[in-house]
Amino acid sequence: MPSTSSFATEPIVTPRLDELDRLTKIARMMDSRYKIAGIRFGWDTILGLIPGVGDTLTMAPSLYILAKARKMGASNRLLAQMIGNIGIDWIIGWIPLLGDLLDVGFKSNRRNVELLHGMHGLPSPFRETADQ
Repeated sequence: MPSTSSFATEPIVTPRLDELDRLTKIARMMDSRYKIAGIRFGWDTILGLIPGVGDTLTMAPSLYILAKARKMGASNRLLAQMIGNIGIDWIIGWIPLLGDLLDVGFKSNRRNVELLHGMHGLPSPFRETADQ
């Protein structure tokens, strides 16, 4: 006899590779688009040089990645990790000069996209190659 319950069974969320690819591109643009003297940095670092507003502006792409993660079915624990990464990046950026240097090493967008790939059992999309 079929169930008459009003609760439908939710399908298991499968990786949406097109969406993951789009988020990966955003993370690369924000965290590692450019390379000078072997150091990778992106728009997060460049905009972070603007005192007071730069680090707040760069939260927009970070929050977009977070919103997409939620829509893709990320657990509350994973979302909390992602929020922590965004918060650390934002707080680091507020430290004059030293924060800008530390920001080059703490790539919250890449970390968060890696968490999303891991959620789907996929490897990190950020393996460094000679052409990146």
